[in-house]
Amino acid sequence: MAEKTVEKASLSERISKFREAGLLLFIIILSVIVQFRNGSFLTIENLNDMITNTAILSILAIGMMLVIITRGIDLSIGATLALAGMISALTVGAYPNLNPIWAVGLGILIGLGCGAVLGLIIAKAGVLPIIATLGMMYIFRGLTFMVSGGKWVSAHQMPASFKEIATGSFLGINHLILIAVVMYLIFYYFLNHTRTGRQIYAVGSNPESAKISGIPHDRIIWLVYTLMGGLSGLAGVLWVSKFASAQGDTATGYELTVIAACVLGGVNIAGGSGKISGIILGSVLLGILNNALPLINVSPFWQMGIQGSIILLAVILNALVKRGVDLNALMRRKI
Repeated sequence: MAEKTVEKASLSERISKFREAGLLLFIIILSVIVQFRNGSFLTIENLNDMITNTAILSILAIGMMLVIITRGIDLSIGATLALAGMISALTVGAYPNLNPIWAVGLGILIGLGCGAVLGLIIAKAGVLPIIATLGMMYIFRGLTFMVSGGKWVSAHQMPASFKEIATGSFLGINHLILIAVVMYLIFYYFLNHTRTGRQIYAVGSNPESAKISGIPHDRIIWLVYTLMGGLSGLAGVLWVSKFASAQGDTATGYELTVIAACVLGGVNIAGGSGKISGIILGSVLLGILNNALPLINVSPFWQMGIQGSIILLAVILNALVKRGVDLNALMRRKI
């Protein structure tokens, strides 16, 4: 009996090590099936559009992964995105000759400020992340309507240089894709090759042990929410530039899509584990579903159901794999 238990645990451990490979295989199989149904799916033009449309989601997924690793959640990112995007749009509308780089910097700065305040509330005041982020979501959304006076900023109010942030390209590659790649490289290095990156995983794996070992728990929590805010601010500028429209209800509910991308990518919702490669694949899978299902004439109602089913299966798989890995670790300690 004990041998069977160890075998099951070992299997779960092997699955956890090659989870990204399995997800990649699923993406490839899904793409082939869709291509047979609609020959335009794997065209260069459609693939470019799909990756471009997924870029903002993937940028936000980086920050959400950091938050979830530390056993937190951030429901305010859609509101932060909207606030940063609105203020940036109003600024370039008032100063059309402003260099777009300053608009990007302004959005990031606003996001960092929102994230820093949120991080303080969670780390220092001890408010539960889901409560703190839910409250701040309404505050940030209200501020967006206040600064805009309840009005929209439309395309004709934005200079062409600002809209080109998201629509332009460098060496034939869209700016959104390039920015997403740069963000992934930066945070891959940060998480895997810096002391702070290792501390983030330690805090999520065992908060009490992390405190005892001298890791600055509160500072790490503050840091991840601040970084999440900065990425949300960047995404806000990119969003407004891409769609050439800033509204008070921009990205309402988008935080759930970002969380879904993380879950699909294997980020453990209980904290302590998650990989950059995983959230890339999770974001790509969501992008494929959003792009492919309409192409094969799947009803919008079925689209939501299919996406929900895949997310639920990913959560169940994560739970089973984690249970197996934990069991394997327990058996080894007993041996």
